[in-house]
Amino acid sequence: MTGRPLPLAFSRFAAPRDTNMKRTSLTGRSILVCEDEPLIALSIADAFTGVGARVVTARSFASALIAVENEAPSAVILDHVRGDGDSSQLCRRLRQRNIPYVLHSGYDMLDGAGVGAVHVPKPAKPDALVTAILGLLRRRRTLHLNL
Repeated sequence: MTGRPLPLAFSRFAAPRDTNMKRTSLTGRSILVCEDEPLIALSIADAFTGVGARVVTARSFASALIAVENEAPSAVILDHVRGDGDSSQLCRRLRQRNIPYVLHSGYDMLDGAGVGAVHVPKPAKPDALVTAILGLLRRRRTLHLNL
């Protein structure tokens, strides 16, 4: 099952905004946040909704796989090391569908799941994840324009 958009009532948990984020817009984009820690998920969701993105959350790899199929997200934030299974299947699906993703992990050593992804180590300010996603989306757009 896919997560539902998170209420902004929890925005008090978000890290302070970087002033450069005010110039950034992800309006019209959807971001899938696959994170099992509710406060971290809320903080990340708040950062992305703050720049106009629609956020879908998933607390398990199974629900994230369903969300990838049903929601067709523009990009994904993925908590790499989780208790509910191996992320490699999800990462393969993201690469097959050409969906950029950021691995958000407290571990330095990542297996093959990290191929083609950006690694943002935990703990990280949510705005760092927004910046990483913006970079991936810009790079992808530039590559498509140059083909």
